[in-house]
Amino acid sequence: MEKKKGLKISLTTQILAATIGGVVFGLLVGEWAGNLKFIGDMFIRLIQMSVVLLVMSSVAAAVGGGDGKDVGKMGFHTFKWIIFFTIISAGLGVALAMIVQPGAGVPLGSDVVEGAEVVETSLQTTLLGFIPTNIMQSMAESAMVPCIVFSLFFGVAMGAYTKQTGNSNIVEWVKGINAIVTNIIKIVMNIAPIGIFCLLADVSGRIGFGVVKSMGTFLLVLLIGDLIQFAIYGPLTATLCKVNPAKMPKKFSKMSIMALTTTSGAICLPTKMEDAVTKFGVSRKVADFTGPITMSMNSCGAAQCYVVAIFFMAQATGITLTPFQMGMAILLSCLMCMGTISVPGGSIIVYTFLASTLGLPLDSLAVLIGIDWFAGMFRTLMNVDVDVMVGMLVASKLGELDRDVYNEKKTVTY
Repeated sequence: MEKKKGLKISLTTQILAATIGGVVFGLLVGEWAGNLKFIGDMFIRLIQMSVVLLVMSSVAAAVGGGDGKDVGKMGFHTFKWIIFFTIISAGLGVALAMIVQPGAGVPLGSDVVEGAEVVETSLQTTLLGFIPTNIMQSMAESAMVPCIVFSLFFGVAMGAYTKQTGNSNIVEWVKGINAIVTNIIKIVMNIAPIGIFCLLADVSGRIGFGVVKSMGTFLLVLLIGDLIQFAIYGPLTATLCKVNPAKMPKKFSKMSIMALTTTSGAICLPTKMEDAVTKFGVSRKVADFTGPITMSMNSCGAAQCYVVAIFFMAQATGITLTPFQMGMAILLSCLMCMGTISVPGGSIIVYTFLASTLGLPLDSLAVLIGIDWFAGMFRTLMNVDVDVMVGMLVASKLGELDRDVYNEKKTVTY
């Protein structure tokens, strides 16, 4: 007897349908859709509850499970490409903001930021915050960069212990924790379409398209910037990795939809790491090392967005930035996006910091906050997809890129 095959709808298709359905539903029912937000928040929390453990176990296992030479090479090539992509993206943001002028003609009332809180910080404070004083507190606060710093040290020490004693039980235990947490997230991902539907229904019903239309120029700049970056980074990565760039869009589809709908690099991390291995041919060792690090450190989409936001704030309040301020905009945007991109809404803190540091009026913050969810779509999309490109470039350099997997001649599991 032949077994009938049931109609199986892929998770990507389900998420896409939920995206469209959520927006339409929100527009139809209006603010009532906000009653569904708690369901979307539950989905986000189910993902977030495992992200810290996933990041720490992945980094520690990648570092402690290999030799120091491999770790050193992976680290060097990973940060080399992170710095390259971030600086190029920030520079592109400056160019587009000067050409399009997204803040020009935006009407702002003088009372729009009454009571706005200014976040005071400094470069020294930012860098010092990367080093944890209490790792348990950092884990509880989901402070990704301090957790990664601790995991790097833990991995190095674990590898040294394994070499000294010949006992690999700790390495296997960490890898086991990583596998269990990965399975938890895979289970949670089954309800992703429901969570995304509820989140978008709330946003669509509460904000509508009035605010988006009035601030369309700002979002258009981010879209144009993303398209230009993809047009540059995709072929560049494919050329250096010796693969066909035409295959990239389809391979990026699932994680791109996740990025657009959740606006969170942390939520996309499990999908990104799995697809890097199963679709792009990046080895598990490289994916486990570069995945968590690029999530917090590779912020090219965020860097572009923050630079454009600086120009938006200046143009909306009639201020002309000096060359020094433009240079500071690039530097501060590259530094401040580290460690904040994985949390939806974290950019509001960065906007306030950038405005106060560069001496810009805070009048335009309310406008930016109103469309931040939509801006986060373009930020996260660029961040997540370029994360995989970094992984490909590192894997190719170390001989850890399986081109048969990329060309769909072989299948592997994560």
